Amino acid sequence: MASLNLVEAINLALREEMARDGDILLLGEDVGREGGVFRVTEGLQQAFGEERVMDTPLAESGIVGVALGLALYGLRPVAEIQFMGFLPPALDQIISHVSRIRNRTRGEYTAPLVIRVPYGGGIHAPEHHSESTEALLVHMPGIKVVVPSTPAEACGLLKGAIRDPDPVVFLEPKRIYRAIKEEVAPGMEPLQLGQARLVREGRDLTMVAWGAMVREARQAAEQLAEDGIEAEIIDPRTLSPLDSETILASVRRTGRCLVVHEAPRTAGMGAEIAAQVAEEALLFLKAPVARVTGFDTVMPLPKAEHLYLPGAQRILRAARRLLSF
Repeated sequence: MASLNLVEAINLALREEMARDGDILLLGEDVGREGGVFRVTEGLQQAFGEERVMDTPLAESGIVGVALGLALYGLRPVAEIQFMGFLPPALDQIISHVSRIRNRTRGEYTAPLVIRVPYGGGIHAPEHHSESTEALLVHMPGIKVVVPSTPAEACGLLKGAIRDPDPVVFLEPKRIYRAIKEEVAPGMEPLQLGQARLVREGRDLTMVAWGAMVREARQAAEQLAEDGIEAEIIDPRTLSPLDSETILASVRRTGRCLVVHEAPRTAGMGAEIAAQVAEEALLFLKAPVARVTGFDTVMPLPKAEHLYLPGAQRILRAARRLLSF
């Protein structure tokens, strides 16, 4: 068992799945010869050849459109969009065709494809490189949206996404691409999509966080534990479909809910989770649902990025306010 970071774990998942199934192929800008802008696909073209790991033009709509065509004819493409800020040109394909193909053909066709997208801030990138627009994707029926938070989770969830019969957008939190290492077993089984993960048990407060925010929530929970306060952390892993019952069961036990995400606050996933808690667990609440999020503005340039991103201290302050309500 090797100790891998997120980049290495995703590479391992792709390598093992491609070795298992000859119908899996990769396409995207610089994924072959260069191994991707973050080197996630490094070595895969050498291992599987140019016919299965293909460099494409700088044309996101074309990348996703070709991937859809390949999927409809029996292959299992994994397409890469270099940064989430480059996703809008592909949204026409995703919204108009990828998400609708099962419904449009009354189940005769489906689209078993994965769209990998590095997302989020934290790497001091320029404009269009740090977006977190996961709520936009979640709002599209027919698309599954997956966000790993650790290397092992990334490996298992990506395998699950590749084997899924429907289209999956796989969001990779690039802030933690190389920030976390953990043991990842070669040949690990795929993780089932749509199941949340209990990251940390607690009795006083439920924190819901995903992607890079899980690490920040854990740091805040550890500081709370020094004062005898036990925070439970739930990582949804799959934002669509959302495992609402695991979240609600936790909130019913603790009586408090704090949602953390780096996307803008208005109409973000935190608002949806808060609404579900209000609808299904209102009488269990000891305080209103709280959110720690990014702001309703464009991600700042590098010098001000730290002011935008939720960190452990912002989460800690929000948690203490909930606990004192």
